[in-house]
Amino acid sequence: MDQPEKKVKLAINGGISFGAKLNAKQLAVIAEYMSDNDELELTTFQQLYIEVLESKVEDVKEKFKEVGLSCYPVGNFVKSLRTCNFCKGSEEEGMPIAIELNKRIAGKPVPFTLRPAYTGCPVGCGEPLVNDIGVMKVRNGYDLYIGGKAKGKGAQVGTLLMEQLMPEQLYKAVEKIIHIYAEQGKKREPLFKFINRIGFENLKSQVVG
Repeated sequence: MDQPEKKVKLAINGGISFGAKLNAKQLAVIAEYMSDNDELELTTFQQLYIEVLESKVEDVKEKFKEVGLSCYPVGNFVKSLRTCNFCKGSEEEGMPIAIELNKRIAGKPVPFTLRPAYTGCPVGCGEPLVNDIGVMKVRNGYDLYIGGKAKGKGAQVGTLLMEQLMPEQLYKAVEKIIHIYAEQGKKREPLFKFINRIGFENLKSQVVG
């Protein structure tokens, strides 16, 4: 008897814009690849999980892309950037910076799922201080936090690593953190544990140096 074709889980969202939103056309396209018994899983990280046939993955990605949906791998990768609602406007709160940062880091393989977050002002609606890597726009620069943890009894806020960075400095610093973690982290070691193991100042010297 033939074995049923394997399914692959994809993480999707509407990209980075004014809040975590999907339009009717996007929802209709998603529904095309679901049967009556299929379910969408909504994650806390502004993503939907959908399972599609392995043979259809590339076709599905292309179809989703046509309607403005972004696709990401599921598992031990850098998640897409969690963001705020950019309530004061895309330029004022740095939406182009968030889009570029997401483009550079989302989907990179790491020892354990890594959650980056961005917020366009100190109100912090994107919750950057309780995620692995957090970026907060403050006046005309960007403050970078690392090591936040939102869950469990040991929940903690991130530690300020660098402040008032310009966009290129921000991209470089975040990419370097992820590279160091990918190279030196142990399998299934969360970022906050990695930082505790190698030392905050040690990591900072590698990033800043």
